Amino acid sequence: MTIQTHNSNVLMNTSTMAYRNLLKTMHNPDQFMDVIVQPVMFMLMFGYLFGGAIAGGVQAYLPTIVPGILIQTMLSAASGSGSQIREDLDSGVFDRFKSLPMAHIAPLAGQLFGDVLRLIIATITSLTTGYFMGWRPEVGFGWIVVIGLLAILTGWALSWLFALVGLLAKHAETVQSFSLMTMLVLSFMSNAFVPLKSLTKPLQVIARFNPVTGVITAIRQILATGSWTQSALLVLVFDLSIVVVFAPLTVWAYDRN
Repeated sequence: MTIQTHNSNVLMNTSTMAYRNLLKTMHNPDQFMDVIVQPVMFMLMFGYLFGGAIAGGVQAYLPTIVPGILIQTMLSAASGSGSQIREDLDSGVFDRFKSLPMAHIAPLAGQLFGDVLRLIIATITSLTTGYFMGWRPEVGFGWIVVIGLLAILTGWALSWLFALVGLLAKHAETVQSFSLMTMLVLSFMSNAFVPLKSLTKPLQVIARFNPVTGVITAIRQILATGSWTQSALLVLVFDLSIVVVFAPLTVWAYDRN
């Protein structure tokens, strides 16, 4: 009975903190832009500015750019975990949480599970923007849900990494700089926006080893074949491995703080 009550309290406290973090995102212009404004802006900008030069037209470019922008948005949304955690630590909010009758892990768990809601919003925004621009995948709606879930899982797995950075860094500005640099390097040094064959040989090698390339390739293969591919399985294993490795490290850093 005691164990059940404790688990119930942890779940309630975590859901409360997740709701708090979602409200914080909606009332913070910078974080709100990551999940709503950025995917719309980049989809329109890259599609209409570079579609003709890269693919001969916007319609021909959309199958390339929609998965690319989707994963870039996941990176941006996931990076918000570290910034939010560091800001809460610097402002003393976590010290106030310690004085409240709540589960010790609830603030961290609430942040990470609140990220799932942010990632869902970002995914819907990205795919909906592509649809209004004329993107019409040939696979059924079920496979659209599959690629959305795969993207969300990837973003959530990376949230653990960025949360660890937020807990170990000394300043929120450091976390933001690291997050921005990581997002730009992983996004642009991949097949997100251009075919790999258009890159120079050294850049092709880097891009092939970039995990973002693997995720985007898996999504494009699912959209092209309407089936679960080996690349998708590798992405699933990769995401779960990140969680297995970085979740304990993040909890350790949280306890240390």
